[in-house]
Amino acid sequence: MADPVIYLDHQASTPCTAAVLAAMAPWWSDQCANPSSRLHRSGLRAAAALEQARSRLGAALAVDLDRQPQRLVFTSGATEANNLALKGLAEAELAAGGRRRHLITVASEHRAVLDPLRHLARHGFQLSELPVEPDGLLDPARLAAALRPDTLLVSVMAANNEIGVLQPLAAISALCRPRGIRVHCDAAQAVGHIPLRPDALGIDLLSFSGHKLGGPPGIGALLIAPGLSLAAQQHGGSQEHGLRAGTPPLPLVVGLGLAVQQAVATQPERSTRLAALRDRLWQQLQAVGGIERNGAATPRLAHNLSVRVEGVDGAALHSRLRRHLAVSSGSACAGGEPSHVLQSLGLSRQQAAASIRFGLGADTTAAEIDAAATVVQDVVTALRRGPTG
Repeated sequence: MADPVIYLDHQASTPCTAAVLAAMAPWWSDQCANPSSRLHRSGLRAAAALEQARSRLGAALAVDLDRQPQRLVFTSGATEANNLALKGLAEAELAAGGRRRHLITVASEHRAVLDPLRHLARHGFQLSELPVEPDGLLDPARLAAALRPDTLLVSVMAANNEIGVLQPLAAISALCRPRGIRVHCDAAQAVGHIPLRPDALGIDLLSFSGHKLGGPPGIGALLIAPGLSLAAQQHGGSQEHGLRAGTPPLPLVVGLGLAVQQAVATQPERSTRLAALRDRLWQQLQAVGGIERNGAATPRLAHNLSVRVEGVDGAALHSRLRRHLAVSSGSACAGGEPSHVLQSLGLSRQQAAASIRFGLGADTTAAEIDAAATVVQDVVTALRRGPTG
């Protein structure tokens, strides 16, 4: 029997924790009522579970959602949340007769942000996609120079999904708030992995997802600043305060609430442990030679390591690695194309294709890290020897 594959792709998706699975279980079967059915006890119980999950998320993000529940909208994931935030804000500006038509983002954003913004650019808005520095970070001075009187929104992710660098959110917000410019943050890779208080940071719109932090796939949420109006992107009911029609997937909502609560509570210890394992992996890879880190060493997610391997073909590299390791070259949403994120750092298509993203998880062990390093060393050495390797 073949050796089991070591899973190091936790930035693409994480397994549900045992506690999350247990918490969801009753809501799939004997407690299956619709939260909108308020005329019987089962429906009321379901509605209470929905609001308990919302309250848990508020506590984890240092936001009082008990008093302002309308500030958090459950969605199918961060992609839908991004669409609601970006297109919802733009359409609300149009509906209110506002004159702001300028949008700003950065070239290394996830496609779940770039594509909605490019859609808006085809429908009357102007979009500036700012380059990042070779280390993957946005220079606030570059952002300051790009701001205009008609800038409506700046969208910058908290933690990059491929290279793990942490953008300077406080500095970005400090530039935008005095000008009345809204700040959107795709925090799918950040919530539960770094300390994050969106209100204190001045973030107006925060998107996140469950399956990046030990929760179920198919569920996410958008946190909205007080008093901010959005145009609904899904119609057909009054659920989620009129911003997201459709019956909420209650088991997934329950799972999301608990997963975020758990991830935030365990984040400090987990980050310390995973950062040590990540650095252990990096040190072992140095023995191979010709392996360089993609993106800044710091500030960076504790569980991310992205490297490029010189002198090998990317397709051959990953063909051999996948026999032993579950890793990627970039985003799981890239469709096999060389990463636009890595190319935004100035890497060639060949360098991007020959890159490896290691995403460590809560259960990753030192033994797995050592085994992964050995696999990479053996594969790279063989490929550099040529056809006989």
